[in-house]
Amino acid sequence: MIRFFEKAPYAPVEYCYEVEEILYKGKSRFQEIMVVSNPHYGKMLILDEVVQMTERDEFFYHEMLTHIVLHSIPNPRKVVVIGGGDGGVVREVLKHKSVEKIFFIEIDEEVINISRQFFPSVSSGVDDPRVEIRIMDGAEFLAKQKASDIDAVIIDSTDIIGFARSLFTAEFFRNVKNCLTDQGMFVTHTESLHFHKDMVIEIQETLKEIFPVVDLYTTSIATYPGNWWAFAVATKGTSPREIRNTFQIETNYYDDEVHRQAFVTPRLYEKLMHGKLKW
Repeated sequence: MIRFFEKAPYAPVEYCYEVEEILYKGKSRFQEIMVVSNPHYGKMLILDEVVQMTERDEFFYHEMLTHIVLHSIPNPRKVVVIGGGDGGVVREVLKHKSVEKIFFIEIDEEVINISRQFFPSVSSGVDDPRVEIRIMDGAEFLAKQKASDIDAVIIDSTDIIGFARSLFTAEFFRNVKNCLTDQGMFVTHTESLHFHKDMVIEIQETLKEIFPVVDLYTTSIATYPGNWWAFAVATKGTSPREIRNTFQIETNYYDDEVHRQAFVTPRLYEKLMHGKLKW
């Protein structure tokens, strides 16, 4: 049995996965891409030797990245998805029938093509007529937006290094704010509270310089280093903790109660932001 060893970025751990078969291995302009099959997780997408998703558990990440903000916005119509070339977030956004337009911004077209081929259940929405695919840098796309008519900006990037770093700067966050409606929301993953606490805090602090409301929620992702994955939300004043979109959608994990319990408690948040956590 072949084994794949993942040395997770910024993390003091190495994961080992059994590989039944290497289904694809190649290199795009931006990164190495590999698809393998594993006896437990099924097919796995690996970019630059880091696991991005698996067939078995991808819905935990994609549902939590998408539905927290979209259920906090009444009748979202226009959404920007940056990254996530596998198409999982786009699939989840399309479950909201009020959505009329998705700008799907992915810098690496090859990831979209590979997902169409090997992960059709994940990429099932990318060719929907409501989806406009733009192959370009997400930061460049938002910098060119003039109107404040976007209901949600969702970032599904690779780890916060390399070409993805442009999606985590103060300038980028200002451009996000400028394009959002008054009730619009921004969300991005910010790595793990176990291994990347300083990064989680840094992004919260940077967002607070620009947005009036910034919050933090978490979920467990088995294949991501540290497992306890954090998501930053920012708005112009609307709380993401309140559910305003009552439209019922079909999900595996997310529901109203998961939404309410996902956010860190005020006491834990205060400890985090004031350096009082012991781990």
